[in-house]
Amino acid sequence: MSVLSDKKVLIGISGGIAAYKIPILVRLLIKLKSSVRIVMTPNSKNFVSPLTLSTLSRNEVLSSFTKEEKDNPTWNNHVELAKWSDLMIIAPATSNTISSMANAKCDNLLLATFLSCSKPVFIAPAMDLDMYNNSSNKQNIEKLTENGNNVLPVGSGSLASGLEGEGRMLEPEQIVEFVESKILSSLPLYGKNVLITAGPTYEKLDPVRFIGNNSSGKMGYYLAKNAQKLGANVKLIIGPTNLDMDLDFIETIRIESSDEMFNMVKKNYKKSDIVISAAAVSDFKPKSISENKIKKKNILEKIEVVPTIDILSYLGKNKTKQYLVGFALETENPIENAKKKLNDKNLDAIILNSISDFSPISSDENKITFISSDNNIQYKKKSKDQVSKDIFEEIIKRCLKK
Repeated sequence: MSVLSDKKVLIGISGGIAAYKIPILVRLLIKLKSSVRIVMTPNSKNFVSPLTLSTLSRNEVLSSFTKEEKDNPTWNNHVELAKWSDLMIIAPATSNTISSMANAKCDNLLLATFLSCSKPVFIAPAMDLDMYNNSSNKQNIEKLTENGNNVLPVGSGSLASGLEGEGRMLEPEQIVEFVESKILSSLPLYGKNVLITAGPTYEKLDPVRFIGNNSSGKMGYYLAKNAQKLGANVKLIIGPTNLDMDLDFIETIRIESSDEMFNMVKKNYKKSDIVISAAAVSDFKPKSISENKIKKKNILEKIEVVPTIDILSYLGKNKTKQYLVGFALETENPIENAKKKLNDKNLDAIILNSISDFSPISSDENKITFISSDNNIQYKKKSKDQVSKDIFEEIIKRCLKK
């Protein structure tokens, strides 16, 4: 999944020949599941059709401060446009537009929107060789950079004038790659390896029966999704579930038994920076697995169980650099029992699910307490997606200090 997935991207187009490439940029962003809106300078419409852009972006394209509908003028709100966006890409950015932005001019809708935008702005210059190398243009680019804008490099090659050299706008694919890289490197978990376990384990009795805990895997799924959005390299080890999971670019390891989960966790533990054990691992397994289905009348005689490996205890005992988080589901003395588990298993934090008034099992919601050695933070009932965001907010505060 791209860091641009679910992002609201505002594209500003100025009047340069490279504007003909912007439909390709729009299609790339839509393919990455970004929402796209477009604002144009009046001159840019000479190079690319607003109809083409509105068709591809699935949104109205704006190019003036007002629009008239049946002799009733209405205002195109540049402030609303800027506030809507998560980021703005100005491409192509001509020398004239770069000069206007650097000097806070505001005589068209694109410039007004740029000046109103407090989100990250990416500027893709496009002009002829001598214009690009002109000292005044270089000063304007430097000024924009000093003011916190991201000015992209230019390409080199054949220019519209017939000259060869620098000044070409980067190709749409290169623009997307630059923006993704810049956003990714600014995320709080960029470069961190996050290992998450989720779902139940099934311990086979015979070919058709098993011992297992009730778990949908939803909590671990949302933890993995949000870890990735925060820039982490994520591995998800998940037991048998019926989840319809969109896990593009998340390495997902599917297991069935507690032994399989332990082996995969052990294999990946050393390289992990953050480990979240959200799986509902069975506490017991059969001493042996019957090759044939056990007859109902003989089942109690045939079953002998033994404890499964305590994966969380193993992780706590072998912890080095890892920030280790466990989960606890308690029905009585929840805080006391969760804190005991925190200390006994050498955890950095534990997520308490108290089911005295609400059961999160198979639900889309959860109600948790984040417990660490120095604090207990209770949260109201929320969606598991939002709960996972709350969990990472606390983890980031703590683990980045380690």
